[in-house]
Amino acid sequence: MKLASLKTGGRDGTLIVVNRELTHYLVAADVAPTLQRAIENWSNSAPRLNALSQQVNDSDDGAQRLDFTSLASPFPRAYEFLDGSAYLPHVERVRRARGAEVPASFYEDPLMYQATSGGFLGPRDAVPVVSEEYGIDFESEVVVVTDDVPMAVSAQQAASHIQLIGLVNDVSLRNLIPAELAKGFGFLQSKPRSALSPVLVTPDELGGAWRDSKVHLPLRSWLNGEWFGAPEAGNDMQFNFAQLVAHAARTRPLGAGTIVGSGTVANEDESLGASCLAERRMLEIIAEGKPRTPFMSFGDTIRIEMLDGANQSIFGAIEQVIEPHGR
Repeated sequence: MKLASLKTGGRDGTLIVVNRELTHYLVAADVAPTLQRAIENWSNSAPRLNALSQQVNDSDDGAQRLDFTSLASPFPRAYEFLDGSAYLPHVERVRRARGAEVPASFYEDPLMYQATSGGFLGPRDAVPVVSEEYGIDFESEVVVVTDDVPMAVSAQQAASHIQLIGLVNDVSLRNLIPAELAKGFGFLQSKPRSALSPVLVTPDELGGAWRDSKVHLPLRSWLNGEWFGAPEAGNDMQFNFAQLVAHAARTRPLGAGTIVGSGTVANEDESLGASCLAERRMLEIIAEGKPRTPFMSFGDTIRIEMLDGANQSIFGAIEQVIEPHGR
């Protein structure tokens, strides 16, 4: 099934069930008012949401036409968003461009940080930024959402707690990152609000593309209407989502609705393009000694989407424009 949230209904939106073609929806208020409430009682709510999914997929009678601009983030706010960096080519290129080695621990211990979760932008909302000098970048990633995860679960156990899958544009302000990391305390101002895909889906919606706790499909990005990259999300992923969830839960339980990100999707095969400007710039530094590609400017647009084998959009597209804060 495919789940989304309308902007109406308060800070946490109104839960809806969307058909596979992403054209119609049914309000799921009788099951749960919000997606957060549904995931907190997943064993009870999932079968009832599945029944609505079957209904809206069988017929659009009684369903409403879907307008993507009316959608909030599926989780307009979440208790926790933990973002990893699971793609080894991305980490290796960033390190190599600045003359650093990849830490040996990375090959056995995932990189992860606690990201902004108090509010997510809607999938068609503009990205407000104070200054172009901040080095505005997008990051195309895959995310999963868990139910309640006990502390110290194994990766095998963690896999059963993954209930929803989606995409995220993990916005980064690259020119603010070095000074923040130099303090030794991690990201803060350099990581503003991100945007989740219009819908999140249960793993069964991906069929055989969901295996080994990875999504085996290209993640496509277009910058200002031009193809930017389509790396395979299932390739070159050093740690799968079950391992990432288990890593996050090593010393604490995770509450229902926890979002875990893959990090920027990247492949060894450079012909497949990139999923963020920083990586393209790193490749330019490695090849030419300096970057040629600028970061994003006001008015620039980014589109992030994943298609199934029939070229049908799975999660809907994230489509955003960069605009000055306060416009």
